[in-house]
Amino acid sequence: MSYNTFGHMFRVTTFGESHGVAIGCVVDGCPPQIPITVEEIQRDLDRRRPGQSKFTTQRQEADRVKILSGVMDVDGRQVTTGTPIALLIENTDQRSKDYSEIKDKFRPGHADFTYEAKYGLRDYRGGGRSSARETATRVAAGAIARKVLPGLNVRAALVQMGPHKIDRANWDWNEVERNPFFCPDAVKAKFYEEYLDDIRKKGSSIGAVIEVVAEGVPAGLGAPIYGKLDSDLASAMMSINAVKGVEIGAGFHAAELHGEENADEMRMGNNGPTFLSNHAGGILGGISTGQAVVARFAVKPTSSILTPRKTIDKSGADTDISTKGRHDPCVGIRAVPVGEAMMACTIADHVLRHRGQVG
Repeated sequence: MSYNTFGHMFRVTTFGESHGVAIGCVVDGCPPQIPITVEEIQRDLDRRRPGQSKFTTQRQEADRVKILSGVMDVDGRQVTTGTPIALLIENTDQRSKDYSEIKDKFRPGHADFTYEAKYGLRDYRGGGRSSARETATRVAAGAIARKVLPGLNVRAALVQMGPHKIDRANWDWNEVERNPFFCPDAVKAKFYEEYLDDIRKKGSSIGAVIEVVAEGVPAGLGAPIYGKLDSDLASAMMSINAVKGVEIGAGFHAAELHGEENADEMRMGNNGPTFLSNHAGGILGGISTGQAVVARFAVKPTSSILTPRKTIDKSGADTDISTKGRHDPCVGIRAVPVGEAMMACTIADHVLRHRGQVG
């Protein structure tokens, strides 16, 4: 049981560690003759790449992706062949010495203790497989997944940092690419600059909430019981590093609504049934409705902070720890393209599963 693979028909296996030679993934089950270029994959990776502003880790990784297999030139176009697509990203800016002082201590909030409990050892150099460095491979796989369903448009945005939520009346998708927070509210993005800079200078961190929206999803994806589209989405989002909560549509807010408010009423439109609201987040009974699929996930504060914290070491002795190095003051920022990738991979998987069941 390796637990390094997700998906059923569109399957992604990731490999590599934060401070290893390279990270990568193998995408299996992708249909043949889908146009894909290394530039398209790189475009998504560049959005997640570290060191692009003072608000993210200053680790300088180019994250240049290489396609090792599964793609070939056909009449001047790069297309998938239907065989496993192997992608490789070299690590070029590891600083393992930053972690030498804490190799025998368990960092509070990190997976150090649990990895030691499970495997009997851990990679103290940046967390190994538990590091968010692994998510670069998911973003690469997501670039391929986006191509499986023509017309699919997956976008995400940071909608809350700490207790500070955006004003949804100011939502502008174009604004997401104009600020370093992937925030759709220009006013709140300006506020986040000073807010997060103060947290960063104190050597602390803060959490965030990310909203992912997939448009162009046809009705009928998913299954009623154990293959629910929303349960698979929740699992995919929860698998992202530092995610501690996931909701679909109205989510936890649905508990505050009356039945008349929550039920998405329907009318017949010129092009078929239409919904008058989308509290369900585009999924009913585990099956997509044809509306936009909407998910949100909460990312906890980065656990690597300068403030001394109480912990224990491998011998069981009480001690204190302060984590040095290059860390995101708000890891939720770079989780935005990762959330997009996991949404795209999940939908691509369900498209192929649906095709396999009903033709």
